[in-house]
Amino acid sequence: MSGFCRLASTRLLWLQPSSKEQTRLSNHDSAAGGKEHRRQKDGSTSSSSNNGSSSNTYSAFRQWRRSTSMGSHNSRSNSTGSRASHSLAKLPNDPATIRKLEQFPLVLSDTTMPDEDLSLKFLALNALDLTAPASDVLLKNRLKSWFQLSGHPDGFAPAGPGTVWKRRTGGVENTERVVYETLSKDEELRDCIPRYYREVEYKGDTFIELQDLLFGFNDPHVMDIKMGTRTFLESEVSKTTARPDLYQKMITVDPGAPTQLEHEQRAVTKLRYMQFREQQSSTCSHGFRIEAMKLPGAPPITDLKKVKSHSEVLDTIRQFLGRREDTRGKILARLRNLRTKIEESKYFETHEVIGSSIFMIYDSEKVGVWLIDFAKTREVPDGRKLTHRRPWEEGNHEEGFLFGLDNLISTMEEVCLYL
Repeated sequence: MSGFCRLASTRLLWLQPSSKEQTRLSNHDSAAGGKEHRRQKDGSTSSSSNNGSSSNTYSAFRQWRRSTSMGSHNSRSNSTGSRASHSLAKLPNDPATIRKLEQFPLVLSDTTMPDEDLSLKFLALNALDLTAPASDVLLKNRLKSWFQLSGHPDGFAPAGPGTVWKRRTGGVENTERVVYETLSKDEELRDCIPRYYREVEYKGDTFIELQDLLFGFNDPHVMDIKMGTRTFLESEVSKTTARPDLYQKMITVDPGAPTQLEHEQRAVTKLRYMQFREQQSSTCSHGFRIEAMKLPGAPPITDLKKVKSHSEVLDTIRQFLGRREDTRGKILARLRNLRTKIEESKYFETHEVIGSSIFMIYDSEKVGVWLIDFAKTREVPDGRKLTHRRPWEEGNHEEGFLFGLDNLISTMEEVCLYL
């Protein structure tokens, strides 16, 4: 099978707060709620108290935000609008508060409101910058435990306990949001992807808000596996012009890779370069490649893109699983379930899934397996039906996703955990 190469994709991951930190967050919320209750009971409304004013503001804002969201998306009765106006009337009219309200993200598409306290977002958003930590102490506790496997650090940002923002990807078609919204409505597949909440606009950028898959795990094992024998769109390699810059990149990796004609021209096409790149990993032979891995108490391992031979793949998966036979069984059950659902899915029958990953997590108590990254998912033209297993030929839109999933399952079955 001819080889195919991957375009760079972003991955920023973070661990949830430790059990001790979660307890502190819970105590913080409980204490804040108790203070607010005592203020109301005592009839104290002193505007000189910043804490009291802020708490009342956030409480009123939370009520207003939820009621207006319900009213706009569910076409509730006029009584909802009345409640929203009443809640909004409680908000102070000082310039600082108005500025904060204006900076709250504009919801462009909303499937469901997360259950977490919106006041946390209200506190953090004014300081949220995707290239620097937010100033709010609760978010700082989360940011301390972030780790990055690969990609650009400005691709993700915390949105609250259990949710994250991912910068919009998928071009003008807004592909990733569309795919998440579609799969979120699919009863069979919705549990195989991160929970999708909404699309928001904030400070001129657009994001989708997703479930933070690592939230709730304690110092877990994490593995990111890029799926398919082809991880680029056909449109990305449609130009046949030979490029000197890609020739230089190729010979930097392997001076003997170009053909005699390519050496004479000192240029290669993008398709040729992409095929060369994917031949450097297990993408061609296995239909998947291990992008990165994180083990407990250790820094991320990101130099795995050249893991190519079967023995190297086995060794890496063995390292990930340790000697946890019970964990292997749970992961295999989830992978087989995912394969069955994709094989039976009408959606996947008519869509090529390019550059998506299987994201596996486990700790001492839980196991999770999800399908992520849909910026390059496309509906195939002319009513074509895909197998996701046949070799790619230009125009057939096959990407080898199920071929790779078959091999991932068999490889995980094969690995010996007792060496």
